[in-house]
Amino acid sequence: MFRILPSRDPSTICVEVDGKATGEDAEKMDQHVRDTFGEDEPFNILAIIKDIDGMTLQGLLKGPKVDAKRWDQFRKFAVVSEKKWVENAVKIGDVLPGIMTEHFGKNELEEAWEWIRR
Repeated sequence: MFRILPSRDPSTICVEVDGKATGEDAEKMDQHVRDTFGEDEPFNILAIIKDIDGMTLQGLLKGPKVDAKRWDQFRKFAVVSEKKWVENAVKIGDVLPGIMTEHFGKNELEEAWEWIRR
């Protein structure tokens, strides 16, 4: 389940992930992106992952209907999680064209916000 949280930065969507993403979550995220950033304004995502069930980093990006038309809008993707496999997935995410990715430990939320604002 995705829950959109208040963001500290107008160019960033802050989302909490807990459990499995659903089609409803994807629709909600897609609508939020459309309403907030339109079809061409760049944005970042800061994802706080509490628990994740049945999803990869690619699934996290594509699950919320962030398809090819959104790739040009992405700038940074920060992930806050204590899960080692999520950290490894974020490192693999560095190969995604045009998107900077960074993993932060569960106690490094402030550092994640600092990185996303740079």
